Amino acid sequence: MDYFIETPYFGILISILAFELGLFINKKTKIPVLHPLLISITFIILILMIFDIDLASYEKGGNVISLLLGPVTVTLAIPLYKQIELLKKHKLPILIGIFTGVMTSFISVILLGKIFAYDTQLINSLIPKFITTPIGIEVSESIGGIPSITVMSIIITGIIGAIIAPFICKIFKIEDKVSRGIAIGASSHAVGTAKAMEMGETEGAMSGLAMGLAGLLTAIMVPILMIIVKVII
Repeated sequence: MDYFIETPYFGILISILAFELGLFINKKTKIPVLHPLLISITFIILILMIFDIDLASYEKGGNVISLLLGPVTVTLAIPLYKQIELLKKHKLPILIGIFTGVMTSFISVILLGKIFAYDTQLINSLIPKFITTPIGIEVSESIGGIPSITVMSIIITGIIGAIIAPFICKIFKIEDKVSRGIAIGASSHAVGTAKAMEMGETEGAMSGLAMGLAGLLTAIMVPILMIIVKVII
C-alpha cells in the first residue's frame, strides 16, 4: 500500500474518484453550493489528513493532472469555432466587456487590499484570481505573488462564480446569451465556463473566449498597471 501511495497513480486515482464523488453528490442533491470541485477538494484533504499521507505523495499524481490544464483549455476553441459568426457580429461589445472585466477585477483587488491593509505580496497573489490557473500562476510569479495563494483564490473565485452566475443573470434579467457567456468567462475562468456550457452552447463558447482573452490581457496589462499603481500610491 505504501508503495502505491508513492506512485503517481495514487494522486491521479484519488483525484478522479474525488471528482466523481463530487459530481454524484451535486447531481443527487442539486444544491448549487455543493459544487463538484469544492466537494472533491474537501474529500482529498480529508483523506490525506485521516490517513496521514504526505502532500508530496499526492502531488506526484496531482501534478500530472495539473500538467493537462493547458491542453484542456485549448479544447475550448471547438465551441468557439462553431460560434465564429456570432463572434464577428459582436466583436466590439465582446472586447469592451472583457476589457472592463479585467480592469474591474484588478482595481477591486488593489482597492480592497489597501482598505484592509493587506501585505503587498498577498495583493499581488490575489490580482490574477479571475483568470485560468496556468496563466494565473505565471502572472503571479511575474509580479511577486505567491503561486499557492493564487491557485487557491482562482479556485474559490471560479466556484463562487459558477454557483451565483445563474442567479445573477436571473436577478438582473440578463437574457442575451453572448452577454451571459462573456460575463461568466471574464470573471470566473474555467470553472465558470463549465457552468456556462451547461447553460447553453453559445454561453459556453463566449465564456471560453472571454476566459482566454482575459488571461491574455491580464498577462500583458498587469505588469504595466502595477508600475502605474506604484507611481500613484
